[in-house]
Amino acid sequence: MSRSVLVFINRTKPDALGVLDEVLALIAEYGRVAGVIDLTDSTSLPAADDVDLLLVLGGDGSLLSVAHRTRALGLPVLGVNVGRVGFMSGFELDRLRECAAQIFGDGLLTTRRLPMLGVEVRGADQTDVRFSAIAFNEFVITAGPPFRMISLALTIDGEPGPAVSGDGMIVSSPMGSTAYNVSAGGPIVAPGANAFVMTPIAAHSLSFRPIVVPDDCVIELQIEHVNSEQGGGTTLVADGQISHRIHAGDRIRYFSTEQFVELVVDPDVSYWRTLMGKMHWAVAPKQRER
Repeated sequence: MSRSVLVFINRTKPDALGVLDEVLALIAEYGRVAGVIDLTDSTSLPAADDVDLLLVLGGDGSLLSVAHRTRALGLPVLGVNVGRVGFMSGFELDRLRECAAQIFGDGLLTTRRLPMLGVEVRGADQTDVRFSAIAFNEFVITAGPPFRMISLALTIDGEPGPAVSGDGMIVSSPMGSTAYNVSAGGPIVAPGANAFVMTPIAAHSLSFRPIVVPDDCVIELQIEHVNSEQGGGTTLVADGQISHRIHAGDRIRYFSTEQFVELVVDPDVSYWRTLMGKMHWAVAPKQRER
């Protein structure tokens, strides 16, 4: 039986608008179009029983936005890259054309399960949870205005660790390791590794290095010093989608969850091929031709 596909589009990207009609035609040829939703539209979602597949026209930011918005549906998500890099987006348009019959018909979907990170924020009294969220890529504590150094004290599984002063901290999943984490000097961790990556942002220390810990560890950060400014200040950000102001004395707890997003991937393009092709992993310097 053919699949019913709900399409999400980032209309701020001209390339997405340029391919929308073709993508809808491909779906209609081999499957069914359940609807088209603009990412900026607050339209309510259809029931999960009426949809088999979610398709996102945009970049990685668009895909993350849809994954957060639709996680309660528990449906596979397919990203079609019309952004700049599209590392998480499983298909380029030419490959979507080639695989359309399999994807939108009744063919087997190749998927990768991405586990989610969880976070809880408690106030200085350490009693009630003031804020909680999940993330697919990473949680970032960012210093915020007026951009002075902040200070965080680390605890892993109840064992006190070092304090770090700097511009913040990234706690990422393996998939998120190629996002903000790698830009801040953190390691690349392959999907499927059961781990968290902790990377300081501009640490005021030559010896505080990124670390990788098992995902059954409980990571806690005691917030010692923050930036406080009306309309700004130190903030916890989940996947660039959800933000929450944090204050001195707060305690932030990170943990693994049983939730995941099922990402549809191109069966002919491995993670390592994507890493080399899109992130230019270990590309040698260009040499002058003789």
